[in-house]
Amino acid sequence: MDHTSKTVYSCGILTISDKGSRGERVDTSGMQLKSQLSAKGFEIAAYDIVPDHQQTISKTLVDWVDHRRLDLIITTGGTGVSPNDLTPEATKEILDKEIPGISEAMRQASLQKTIHAMLSRSLAGIRKKSLIINLPGSEKAARENLESVLAALPHALYKIKGGSGDCGG
Repeated sequence: MDHTSKTVYSCGILTISDKGSRGERVDTSGMQLKSQLSAKGFEIAAYDIVPDHQQTISKTLVDWVDHRRLDLIITTGGTGVSPNDLTPEATKEILDKEIPGISEAMRQASLQKTIHAMLSRSLAGIRKKSLIINLPGSEKAARENLESVLAALPHALYKIKGGSGDCGG
């Protein structure tokens, strides 16, 4: 029996974009992720756009985990190699545990589509009982990366929250 199929998990989507935070760019990746996650039964409980500032990103993630107690936080943007791309650093400093397999799966799937996927520094991990996953900033890459791991997320969240069901299957 699938022990995760009836649970509704809360989700926050955090877009990291200097231009988006100033209203100079429409956040198509955040909107795409809202649609994608809602369609899979996640409750979108938080959404924001913040600039590419490490402290601002970390502060938002901590607030969403520690105070809002969101089950899943998906970030989009700031995962590349540009000087302002600091999302992985902001995420890493607040995590209790990393889950490298999620990032590896996303990069592996992306490499089937573009050689540039090797430049992604996306990170995934746990803070308290919340799962945080960094996605690229482009709408297409964010959608494809989430698609590559989405089926595993309900079980991951179940286990993070202390579920004792088997992982096999």
